[in-house]
Amino acid sequence: MCGRFTLTVNLEKIQEQLDVEEINLEDYKASYNIAPSQNILAVINDGENNRMGKLRWGLIPFWANDKNIGYKMINARAETVAEKGSFKHALKKRRCIIPADSFYEWKKVDGKKQPYRIYLKEQDVFEFAGLWEKWRDENDQNIFSCTIITTQANDFMSEIHNRMPVILHKKHHQQWMDPANQDPEDVVQLLQPIDSNAMTALLTRQE
Repeated sequence: MCGRFTLTVNLEKIQEQLDVEEINLEDYKASYNIAPSQNILAVINDGENNRMGKLRWGLIPFWANDKNIGYKMINARAETVAEKGSFKHALKKRRCIIPADSFYEWKKVDGKKQPYRIYLKEQDVFEFAGLWEKWRDENDQNIFSCTIITTQANDFMSEIHNRMPVILHKKHHQQWMDPANQDPEDVVQLLQPIDSNAMTALLTRQE
């Protein structure tokens, strides 16, 4: 799974790397402990341009009766995302990328959990594959929310945990976000574990 991550680089670097034309942000602060239910940085494509803003982490399906369902929807499994009622609508029409510069995972050792902070060796910023949704609450206010897609761990991550977030290759960013592409099979094939050789990790106390 993916339950904590960091984003500490400056906004200009993120904007440049993701070819963002429009930014809808009131504030941006570096964070070493981004957690579910927080509003997190995300990028979508409106059919013409990449737009960056914030989405609540924990997807609320458009048909949900209660926004608290989002607490259970922080991750979607790549293997079933095209079939699950909570995610298949967003997979067709509302895909996003979520920038990060590391994520945390906990390894069980002798009955205790040891925290690791996982990076990419040669990238200051990388991008999770995500989905987003719009949900209207009882006060007729829209809540825009998202989830991070996970997949089976690669060889490197399997030493720590059996799941990992999907980290998209840059060449696949536009294919993933393109709202005109509504073929689930075409986008699901992008949801592969990143190469183990690209990754490294540091045993740490969570910051």
